[in-house]
Amino acid sequence: MSIADEIEKLRKLRDDGALAEEEFVKAKSMLLDQPAQSHGTGGSPMSDPLRNFFRSRDDRWLGGVCGGLGDLTAVPSWFWRLLFCLFCLFAGVGLLVYILMWIFVPERPAK
Repeated sequence: MSIADEIEKLRKLRDDGALAEEEFVKAKSMLLDQPAQSHGTGGSPMSDPLRNFFRSRDDRWLGGVCGGLGDLTAVPSWFWRLLFCLFCLFAGVGLLVYILMWIFVPERPAK
């Protein structure tokens, strides 16, 4: 949603009496002071994938890394598991990457 759309919603709330003039001015200034990406001009949730990447709490066999990758991408978690297993055959690269991700990627917060 663009800034103009949000300001229009605020204006409608003010006109309907749900917002006082002071509240409208304060909310409008807060909207205009926020960075552009938080208004949706940055686009999709994939615009900053590292910020949205968490280890899964539900879809996990070991650490939840593959479940988290499955949640983040369109690729199912079983494929990520298979990929990590295949990369383990190449001097343990898959295992090393998995362990590093297990350590450094935070677990999804509880809802």
